[in-house]
Amino acid sequence: MPWFQIFQDGHEYKARKKRGVFTPPNLSLKRLHDAVPRHLLERSTAKSLAYISRHIALTYAFYYLSTYIDDFTFQLSSPRSTPIVHLLRRALWLLYWGWQGIAFAGIWCFAHEAGHNALSPYESVNSALGMALHTFVLTPYHSWRVSHNTHHKSTNNLERDETYIPPTRKSFKLPDGKIAVRMDYTEVLEETPAFTLFKMLIRQFFGFQLYLIHNRKGNPKYPPWTSHYDPSSKLFLPKHRTQIILSNIGIASMLALLFTYGYKSGWNAFCSHYLLPWLFAHNWIVLFTYLQHSDPTIPYYRKEQWTFARGALATVDRPLFGWVGRFFLHNISSDHVAHHFFPSVPFYNLPEVTKAIKPVLGEYYNFDSTPAIYALWRSFTQCVFVEDEGAVLFFKNRYGEALIELTPEG
Repeated sequence: MPWFQIFQDGHEYKARKKRGVFTPPNLSLKRLHDAVPRHLLERSTAKSLAYISRHIALTYAFYYLSTYIDDFTFQLSSPRSTPIVHLLRRALWLLYWGWQGIAFAGIWCFAHEAGHNALSPYESVNSALGMALHTFVLTPYHSWRVSHNTHHKSTNNLERDETYIPPTRKSFKLPDGKIAVRMDYTEVLEETPAFTLFKMLIRQFFGFQLYLIHNRKGNPKYPPWTSHYDPSSKLFLPKHRTQIILSNIGIASMLALLFTYGYKSGWNAFCSHYLLPWLFAHNWIVLFTYLQHSDPTIPYYRKEQWTFARGALATVDRPLFGWVGRFFLHNISSDHVAHHFFPSVPFYNLPEVTKAIKPVLGEYYNFDSTPAIYALWRSFTQCVFVEDEGAVLFFKNRYGEALIELTPEG
């Protein structure tokens, strides 16, 4: 790909944008399910364990190689080469943090699969694997599993979705859309690119943990400071209480192990080998989870127009990072539409499921080849708010403009 194309919209996005109008789909779930061969629904514990073992081996290999970075660069040092060696050392550490962050994100993806009972036909195996894997990357397994499954049952439903609810016109105290002029939006919403970048970086690296801690950007129907770590939170039912406590014990145990590692090996080693890759992992996790549903061409629904199929179709497949995304992130972004219709299908079968359902979905199958970083900037700057009224809504930008309009029959 020529370098300049990384700042261009994918042709699929351009086609949706050019269409400009949208009619809510009326999809037959039976026809969709009939299109998928039954063997693709089968889960294999052995196969999942093989993939997990390979991934953990690569994660350890990244860590092992990183332990030689300082010694390797020190051996290259000389009075003349010191500045170059310093740059090389920083570049190698940055390379490690990025790749190990992707590996950590892949571990998170495996636990996400476990939360859907997609790694094994046995629930106890899924729970054990999910607990271990999510705890390693400091995500409370059962807490997030419960709220994430609610997201699957109410995707892009403005009243019931859990993961992300867009702000509305009232949230920004904007005047009524019938009388608002461009200056009204500019005064409230306009900001410098540097400040936008700062906000985006905060969300990318810290947004997921802030969501877990106090429901940042989550559904506003919950009281302030609703937390995934609170067993009595309104996110959960009373039957979940013991599971939430177990998740918290797991997180506390992992923090104790990390503290012990930092105390014995040094806090610099802790930051270099775990903390910074962990932060990079959050960047990748927020990247693909945000872009799965937040796009100027993808609708949100209120309850009178929402159906399970419409919510599942309010999803975008993106080939994030090409083979890297498939290999290390286990198809979580490239086959997310299929995942929403068949959440318990193992990740290694999702590409075949996608092929099977695309003819049924037709024009309602959303794919976008826009490069990841540009797609992120595009959504972050153009998906600003939705209207307070209406049953089928599209994001509006900082000038109160939407790319897609609802057809009269919609």
